[in-house]
Formats: sequence, structure tokens, C-alpha cells
Amino acid sequence: MSASSPENTDRLGAINHKIVADGESLPVVRLQDGSAVQTGTVAAMLHNVERYNRGERGQIEDELRLAVPTLVKVGLFALFPPQDWIASDNPGRSFVGRAAAQYLAEKTAEGRLSQ
Repeated sequence: MSASSPENTDRLGAINHKIVADGESLPVVRLQDGSAVQTGTVAAMLHNVERYNRGERGQIEDELRLAVPTLVKVGLFALFPPQDWIASDNPGRSFVGRAAAQYLAEKTAEGRLSQ
């Protein structure tokens, strides 16, 4: 992993806040490589997958896409590859897999992928 923080770290705080009780906040934490990531991103992604599966689109799709760089940074897609997500019969999980595959392909083509 490189020390660069994933894209959207600053915006994820507001998105991820919806999973915690009023008055609570989720911190940004620094990883061993020096990069900063927004906590709660996996939980918020799971919440948004559920909403996607209930038929919500638009903002939910945007929020899922915004989470992908952080999910890549913390190694989620190294453990569970995007192809596994895409092959799922869960529509929200498939959406996240396609978003991750697209993000990874773009970053690889740019030569900027660092996990």
C-alpha cells in the first residue's frame, strides 16, 4: 500500500454517518502506510447494498461508487475479488463488483493503483 489516501475520503464521512446513532461520529484513521481512510465504509456499503436491493438507485449508486477506492485501499477486493461480487445473484453486490472492476481497470490503465 502507498501512503496516499483513497479518493473521496473527505466525502465518505457524511455518507457513512447514516449508519451511526445521532450524536455519534466516525473518525478518519491512519493506516500503517500513512494513508487515511474513513471508518464505517464497509458498514455503510452493506447498508447501501440493502437499499439498492430494495430498488433505490441514483444517490445510492453514487455512494456505492464513492466507497470503492476506500474498499480497495483496505483490501476488501483483494480478499473478495470483484468477479466474485459480479457473479453474485445479489443485485447490489453485483453493482459493487462492477464498480470495483471498473475502478481497478481505470487505475491500472493509469498506472496509479496502489493497495
